Amino acid sequence: MIRHCVFARFRNNADATERAAIHADLEALRRVIEGMGKVEFSANVSPEPFARGFTHGFTIDFRDAAARDAYLVHEAHQRAGARLVAALEGGTDGLMVFDLEISA
Repeated sequence: MIRHCVFARFRNNADATERAAIHADLEALRRVIEGMGKVEFSANVSPEPFARGFTHGFTIDFRDAAARDAYLVHEAHQRAGARLVAALEGGTDGLMVFDLEISA
């Protein structure tokens, strides 16, 4: 399984409504990407001082790398990703992506 972890620094004017819409766009991809699990989206709640300005994040579990790769190139993901980047502080500078291979 691949756990796709995305961390974001939203612009101050990217309100809760816009963040919820981005989450909904990503969650909708489950209907068209086989092997894609639920999108878990949250503000950072860690008490540790290591967030480096990343205020929110989300994870998606994929059955395997092939499902993750299908997600990455899907046109609906490209649109959702563009909407996400547009809402971030500094565009892609406000984004960090990290994929973990999780053994079952």
